[in-house]
Amino acid sequence: MQRYFLNDGDIKENTVTISGDDFHHITRVMRMAPGERIITVKGNGMAAVTEISELTDDAVIGTVIEWKNEEKELPVRVVIASGLPKGDKLEYIVQKGTELGAAEFIPFIAARSVVKWDHKKVEKKVDRLQKIAKEAAEQSHRTIVPAIKEPMTADQLAGYAAGFDHKLIAFEEEAKRGETSVLASVLKDITAGQSIFFVFGPEGGLADKEIEKLSAAGFIACGLGPRILRTETAPLYALSAVSYHVELLR
Repeated sequence: MQRYFLNDGDIKENTVTISGDDFHHITRVMRMAPGERIITVKGNGMAAVTEISELTDDAVIGTVIEWKNEEKELPVRVVIASGLPKGDKLEYIVQKGTELGAAEFIPFIAARSVVKWDHKKVEKKVDRLQKIAKEAAEQSHRTIVPAIKEPMTADQLAGYAAGFDHKLIAFEEEAKRGETSVLASVLKDITAGQSIFFVFGPEGGLADKEIEKLSAAGFIACGLGPRILRTETAPLYALSAVSYHVELLR
């Protein structure tokens, strides 16, 4: 069954109202009719089997048939801060990172980022990334849509990460030196309900001053294996490692 996330106010008691892009997808792309069933997900992560009862000119009306008890989310909260990369790499990170269970993405204004976002277009770019996250969450049967934050500097990241249980910087120099213990140690000790904040640099890597600022805020530099990973590959490696340790091994 197709999955759709509901906005606040889209559900009252057992009646669901779907409009906007999802209305178009249900009626024009999927060509669904009354009597067919979909999965609808509330903002709190509760999912329900919902039967379409009526199609109006601008909305799909449905009735909740059964609430589902789903366990789709990582047991730990993972936030990914990615140095602004070239092209559509950030879209790729958000799409695949959502499939792998990330809870939040932060575009990182790194010193070595070639790409510079025009402040007038930030809202539009964030909205675009949020739409990608929503579609990926639906495809991967998530029960939440990861949040996309507005871009932050290293100083802002340091402040924002203050309440996290674990804070790591993926640093290629650590990989070159053969560092392999930090990430493994964190994942061995992390427990359900805790949080982990990863920072990844852009194509040119992280500047020394950024490492110093983040380290002063409690971040620990770590390697991601013996190979040097691309900026769009590293976050996916980290998320896969988290999933393996907290889901498959336990």
